[in-house]
Amino acid sequence: MPDVRVICAIGRSGQLGLHGGMPWEGEPDRAFVEDVERFFEITRGHVVICGPRTFAAFPDFARRTRTIVEIRSHEAPQAVLSRFAGRVVFVGGGPRVWDVYAPFVRHWDVNTLPYDGEADTWFDPAWLVAGGRFKR
Repeated sequence: MPDVRVICAIGRSGQLGLHGGMPWEGEPDRAFVEDVERFFEITRGHVVICGPRTFAAFPDFARRTRTIVEIRSHEAPQAVLSRFAGRVVFVGGGPRVWDVYAPFVRHWDVNTLPYDGEADTWFDPAWLVAGGRFKR
């Protein structure tokens, strides 16, 4: 089994998404830029599994320095993860993906950003303890 992790950013009140994207997308403030830079630094050299929307959002430069794999809802998480034994696998975001993969995540790296505006998707703290609910 790989070492499964998540790295994500949330707003001050747990905001995660807005209209299918991050609510602070394109925000020029240094905290937001550093968060994106940190994501690319930490995931470099590792595997990132993600749904189609996140997969399509990765810039070309990122594809050269990490393995980015598009996953589909019909794929069993155990089967997907078994393809990367011995590797570090980051589970790319979104509640639908994390609902399925949270039981396998060993480490959550959650960065709180200085955003306190509108959102339609929220971080679920239950994901942080989901690994204790299932046998691996």
